[in-house]
Amino acid sequence: MPPTRRRSGQATAARSNQATLSFGSKSRVTKPSATPTQTQKTKDLEQVVPSISEKTLEPEPAPVTHVAELAVRQQAQAEIQPPLSEEDEKAIKITQRDLQQYWRKQEEKRKAPRFHQQELTLHEKILRHFDLSSQFGPCIGIARLKRWRRANSLNLNPPLEVLAVLLKQKDNMKQRAYIDELMS
Repeated sequence: MPPTRRRSGQATAARSNQATLSFGSKSRVTKPSATPTQTQKTKDLEQVVPSISEKTLEPEPAPVTHVAELAVRQQAQAEIQPPLSEEDEKAIKITQRDLQQYWRKQEEKRKAPRFHQQELTLHEKILRHFDLSSQFGPCIGIARLKRWRRANSLNLNPPLEVLAVLLKQKDNMKQRAYIDELMS
């Protein structure tokens, strides 16, 4: 057992006499007063602001597509080939009602609702859930469809509903995982 410390009345008295730090009179912090005073800095800024607004601002260039986005699109195009597999045919037969039931089951597994996904469509919610499911492998740098097919070939049993969303929305849906977009 460690030895106990001795306490004396002088130690507490020494603490109350401790000096405070001082950073000088120029760095003193005060609350703003009711009557604002104009300093040299504010005068200089007032002269600069009109000169900025007088200049004509150049229009922003069109958004540039990232190289990663192009690579993922090429992967997705390579995965969508005319010979359809069994899974593709089953996925095409999945209806919107089946997708809603699948998502309802996924939400029932949670303790609380997904608060920040209320404005997303059902398809985007399903795809984001798939993106964040780590049991199907990494999602960065790979097309969603290619990731689904890889997980299926490894017998990881990815949800067929995800493939249905990917096949039905192949033209107007981003094939790049949401987290991949955030990381780049």
